[in-house]
Amino acid sequence: MNVQVIDRPAGASRDKSKLAIADCDIHPSPKSLPVEIYPFLSKRWQNHLETYGFIYRQGFPTGPAFQRGQPDAARRDAYPPNGGRPGSDLQYMREQHLDPNNVQLGILNPLRSGQGLQNADLAAAYCRAVNEWQVEEWTSKEVRLKASVMVNYEDAISSVAEIDHWAGNPNFAQILLLSRTAEPLGQRRYWPIYEAACRANLPIGVHAFGYGGTPVTGGGWPSYYIEEMVGHAENTQSLLTSMVFEGVFERFPNLKVILIEAGFAWLPALSWRLDKVWARNRSEIPHVTRPPSELIQAHIWLTTQPMEEPEPREHLRDIIEMIGWDRLLFATDYPHWDFDDPTRALPIQIDTATRERLFLNNALDLFSPRRTS
Repeated sequence: MNVQVIDRPAGASRDKSKLAIADCDIHPSPKSLPVEIYPFLSKRWQNHLETYGFIYRQGFPTGPAFQRGQPDAARRDAYPPNGGRPGSDLQYMREQHLDPNNVQLGILNPLRSGQGLQNADLAAAYCRAVNEWQVEEWTSKEVRLKASVMVNYEDAISSVAEIDHWAGNPNFAQILLLSRTAEPLGQRRYWPIYEAACRANLPIGVHAFGYGGTPVTGGGWPSYYIEEMVGHAENTQSLLTSMVFEGVFERFPNLKVILIEAGFAWLPALSWRLDKVWARNRSEIPHVTRPPSELIQAHIWLTTQPMEEPEPREHLRDIIEMIGWDRLLFATDYPHWDFDDPTRALPIQIDTATRERLFLNNALDLFSPRRTS
């Protein structure tokens, strides 16, 4: 493969992306929470929210109490001119992102969508409402966008019902979980979700963050927002280890899992370590019959954002080749402040076929309803 380091001059202009891309992490938002979701909620739950509000599984009602670099974790230019939250205006998203970056496929990953609510019935109802909102306000109006099935993943029964409800619906491309769950994601309480995902032929997306009630570290709450950001990778490594050693991929051989917004350069080292400890202690887990690295290669995809930027830059190529160019899905994280511009995100030059695979074809192959499992 002919790979060269890109030497970008300071102040280089941002040209329209000539290559069609798939963006596998776009965050739509209601203009006003929760009022814009009310038309999709019964009067009972509207009254409930007006009276009691959102009660999450953890003490911090909107996530860990760290000051973020930007309000709403958003780009300063992402606020629609006509008002509303970043990511809440479809036309503005078209003008600012979809059109200039030539987005052919965009995967919607709504946040604050009821998944972490303590009241399981409200969580299920709110997830259903957000799913209907995605279709009504986004995917039915923009063919390039596909929704994620939001589920109350701490309640397997309602999650399975929600997956079965939307199975086969062309508006949806994946099922979305968050990474910080009440228990590690390999635990059997989550297995019915994986079974339903396989039945619906939909991949499971696991996005960084969540409301499991515990800190991102193994020992307590960190002091700084930067620790929270770095911790997403550590947390994702833990959930992947759990899924491997609990036997999820042996039990569900057709399951596809996408790890979203937690980086990717850590995967080769984790795979090596898992293989080593499995080889020495495999008698404890006879249900894991294949080396962990093989299971990961067969079942795991990762999004590129946030893209690692090592020095020298050639090391990025080495890492991607260890993972496999076919296992990465390009993502921007629009409209958040750490948005990866597709014209600048990859600091190495690659041949056209590989670039098309990374930026578009991997996602088309994974999310195509005609794919085989």
